[in-house]
Amino acid sequence: MKFPAVSLDPPVDLRKIHVFRTENFPQSPNIPWLDRPDWAEQVDARVAAGTLTEEQAGWCRQWAEQGYLILPRFFDEELLDRAWSDYEAHIAAGQLMPLEDYALSVESPLPGRVLNPHFKVQGFDEILRHAGACDIVSLLLGAESMPFQTISGHKGSEQGAHSDSIHMTTYPQGYLVANWIAFEDIDPDSGPLQFYPGSHRLPYSYARECGISLDEGRVGYGAYHAKYEPHVQSVIRDNGLEQHFFHASKGDVLFWHANLLHGGSRIRSAELSRRALVCHYFAAGCLCYHDYTGTPSHLLKLPFLDREDFDADAYLRFHPDVAAAGADPYQHYVNHGYREGRRVR
Repeated sequence: MKFPAVSLDPPVDLRKIHVFRTENFPQSPNIPWLDRPDWAEQVDARVAAGTLTEEQAGWCRQWAEQGYLILPRFFDEELLDRAWSDYEAHIAAGQLMPLEDYALSVESPLPGRVLNPHFKVQGFDEILRHAGACDIVSLLLGAESMPFQTISGHKGSEQGAHSDSIHMTTYPQGYLVANWIAFEDIDPDSGPLQFYPGSHRLPYSYARECGISLDEGRVGYGAYHAKYEPHVQSVIRDNGLEQHFFHASKGDVLFWHANLLHGGSRIRSAELSRRALVCHYFAAGCLCYHDYTGTPSHLLKLPFLDREDFDADAYLRFHPDVAAAGADPYQHYVNHGYREGRRVR
């Protein structure tokens, strides 16, 4: 089934958006089809028309009602084993550097997480671009899927409950899907993925809703931990959300909605691994940005800026080499910066 790119309704002039936060974008009626009030009628109509199978309709109903979809044994074990072996070889060779895990409640001998390992591990790239997974994302969004990012990990993250939309935000709203793939049978004491069914139907919580200023968002994640995470916990309490755990078997995959609250549960046994890969997908055509810091995604190509829309002070702050050279910031942007893809916002 072919899916279109997302249409920007209403359109936006990116030259005039200096801070990429949700409040600076217009409200759009063009939300994913399974988020709309008439989703059930639409599913039934597509089944009747023969454009949706009964199995696909079941996936869509589960998604619309609960905000997630679990498919057992979706990925072939041979592919998972080959990819993971290559991943560990890259770590051993120093070609991938796992992040330090400062927030874990236990000391684990296992490596930390790696951002975007698919850039170097072919098997991970194959998994990210797996045709079956991409087709499911396209179906759930009603738009062509665009593979974006991966995160790999040997162990539980203990990451606080959150919605991906404060990190990977879209205009129009909601055009993001993530999946979590188990590379081994997940032990209940290893810190399984936790999630809150139905939370995707609640209002989105962005930096503005949590009282996080732009300056706070741009200096680091102190405000995220101090303001955003407690806000999410209050949402969970106030709405009586029920915590579920993904007790996955090897090859199982869980897809989740852009606004589904999820995180990493407490690790109860430090020596246990929790080998997994997370993949994130945007819909083609949407605008992608990072609400917390107010910055555009690297996927978003900004139009050429006239001098009136160009922030010279910000350009010099982002590029100390230009400031050190004493160059006129706008002329540098015109002659070099735009072609080089230098950050302007």
